[in-house]
Amino acid sequence: MTPVPPKICLLEDDEIMGESLADRFALEGLHCDWYRTGNAALGALREQDYALAISDIRLPDISGDALFEQLLAEHVHLPPFIFITGHGDIDCAVRLLKKGAQDYITKPFDLDALIDKIQDLVAPAHDLGPGGLGLSPAMRQIEAMLERLSSSAASVLITGESGVGKERVAQALHQLTGGGKPFIAVNCGALTESLLEAELFGYEKGAFTGAARTKKGVFEQAHGGTLFLDEIGDMPLPMQVKLLRALQERRIVRVGGETPIEVDLRLVCATHQVLQERVVSGAFREDLYYRINVVELRIPPLRERAEDILPLARALLAEIAAASGRAPPTLTPAAQHALKAYPWPGNIRELKNALERASLMSDGRSISHDILFDRPAPQLSGQQDVASSLRDYLSECERDFIVRALAAQQWQIQSCADSLGISRKNLWEKMRKLGIDKETDAQ
Repeated sequence: MTPVPPKICLLEDDEIMGESLADRFALEGLHCDWYRTGNAALGALREQDYALAISDIRLPDISGDALFEQLLAEHVHLPPFIFITGHGDIDCAVRLLKKGAQDYITKPFDLDALIDKIQDLVAPAHDLGPGGLGLSPAMRQIEAMLERLSSSAASVLITGESGVGKERVAQALHQLTGGGKPFIAVNCGALTESLLEAELFGYEKGAFTGAARTKKGVFEQAHGGTLFLDEIGDMPLPMQVKLLRALQERRIVRVGGETPIEVDLRLVCATHQVLQERVVSGAFREDLYYRINVVELRIPPLRERAEDILPLARALLAEIAAASGRAPPTLTPAAQHALKAYPWPGNIRELKNALERASLMSDGRSISHDILFDRPAPQLSGQQDVASSLRDYLSECERDFIVRALAAQQWQIQSCADSLGISRKNLWEKMRKLGIDKETDAQ
């Protein structure tokens, strides 16, 4: 099915500029509804679902700022707003940013830069690449590998930090190999040895106290599909022996049973641990390690793939909003900047938790920096003019974040660079550009 192009609401009374923008949007594959007056656009913004609104501040009947404030007062769910302004209207544009507008551009503006900004904003919330895993080169390589693995029954080991999305990758592989078949997931670290055996292989009625009925284990449940064993590195050694036997023989015996049961499935395992080290220490069987690790996929932490953070955030916000039957809120520029700058030690799991909390605390239209991180964004200094650009404001956000990151690492440059997922040289350059100095900022 051909995707529906994003729809833009353009408010521009200048015929030459309006026509130029509308033509360029069409060339970029963007649908545009062009309105010459604010009143003509009001009804459309109330009734239609736009991916973005671009409005001149000066319109012949109602100003762009008055239109925006009227829609806010009506509690209309608004798309991100970008305002076009002359130098004399910058004060107004800055006030609109504080009220929730996405951005502003000053005349004359770079049309290519505007298109780049629009393409980022109107990308669908689920636009995480063809496989839905991410836009970063690392995740695209993983998607390419999954395509190759889809025609093989080889066991796959997925490694990476906690919360990085290992089960999401396992599900993506499953979809490529027949999504209509069962996908069964078990966390091996969450069960005791006896419970894990019953969970994996099932049990017969009367096998132990409380076994009131026969129950199929996950091996049987996943027959014909995919079995995902998460945190395989936490599996007790006695269970590793039983798992290895089941994989070698392709059959299992229920607890309390005697009849072997044939199973045919794809095994995908995952761990946040370094299994080679556990093999050396004797905590993990070497023969099982080679059995489950025919192909290893390492999922990079979120801090190493900043390109994925905003698309993931939009996708998660869409999921969260859908669960409550609401439209997803937008992210303010400061919130977007903070999302990309924060190292996310808990990875996607931490990101989702932060967005769930922010969604509950927000007004339902937008999520700001202070709601997202439970602290206010850095304020513009008293020396700065109110007409300071958005770039200056975001630089203040970045400066504040880096200073706090340095303080957390006792101003150790290499440790801080590692925590931020950037090189030491890159951190030094940012510190010089932002005027960060230990003598003054470590007070």
